[in-house]
Amino acid sequence: MKKKPILCVGGALIDILLNEEDAFLKRTTGSKGGMHLVEPEIIEKYLSISKAVPATAPGGSACNTAVGIGKLGGDARFAGKSGSGKNGSFFEEEIKKSAVSPYLIKSDSPTGRVLSIITPDAERTMFTYLGASSTITPEEIEDRFFKDVYLVHIEGYLLFNPAIMAAVLEKAKRFKALISLDLASYTVVEASKDLLCDIVDQYVDILIANEEEAKAYTGFLDENKAISALAKEANIAVLKVGGKGSYIANNNEIIKIAPKQGKDKILDTTGAGDLWASGFLFGLTNGLGLKESGKLGSLCGYEVCKTIGAHIPEERWKHIRAGL
Repeated sequence: MKKKPILCVGGALIDILLNEEDAFLKRTTGSKGGMHLVEPEIIEKYLSISKAVPATAPGGSACNTAVGIGKLGGDARFAGKSGSGKNGSFFEEEIKKSAVSPYLIKSDSPTGRVLSIITPDAERTMFTYLGASSTITPEEIEDRFFKDVYLVHIEGYLLFNPAIMAAVLEKAKRFKALISLDLASYTVVEASKDLLCDIVDQYVDILIANEEEAKAYTGFLDENKAISALAKEANIAVLKVGGKGSYIANNNEIIKIAPKQGKDKILDTTGAGDLWASGFLFGLTNGLGLKESGKLGSLCGYEVCKTIGAHIPEERWKHIRAGL
């Protein structure tokens, strides 16, 4: 069976992962579990006052999803803008190793970075410097990115740049691709609610949200009310509820997906939603039904929580692929 290409569009960022206590987080300006746009000096400041040794990896929500799809054996592509320096080269080479085809626009600005502070409860709080990602222009969103693409997956963080979001949506629609949107963070939803409502209504086929994002978008924290409200917004709606599993709504049917459970300790939730999307979108584009795709998403989301950062070790990917 010919693979159906999936293009993931978002920020080309370097993840900086820092394990710290809640007391350290209180010394920052961030709200726990949120995403905060900052200048690079803020990231350097927090790194300087921490005694922990940080780890680095290519990141960004859409990039993480593309990497997961590539690791599963899908035709994964990523479009974004990076710097032309050492970090930009690192980003490109690392995603190639995960079987992701890069469509990178190069900039003289530095590659963006995300500092993720991971607390003992495995929650992550992000401080993001967009860098080169913020310099992208609508003219740089090229037709060739979308050629033969079956599905375009967009991270909600693009809502901070409405012109780019509009360009991506219009290109995806013109090339007759399905459109998947991950709401990304409750802070994004709160800041872009009116624009988001218009976009979902006009373009989105698959809408993905977690509990906090769904509450910010629908006003409902109750799971049943939230997924019912999301179901009215898109052909396929997803509500992820962490350790309680997930819900998938389609054609007046709501499917409950049980969480993947195991004996391993949950170390870090960084990338859990992104990798859930990897499994789900890979399943949908490779012949799996909604329920089986949701189970694969749950498995990928669980596996990434067993490690620090948004990348699953290769031996675990071999295990996941063996079950397909």
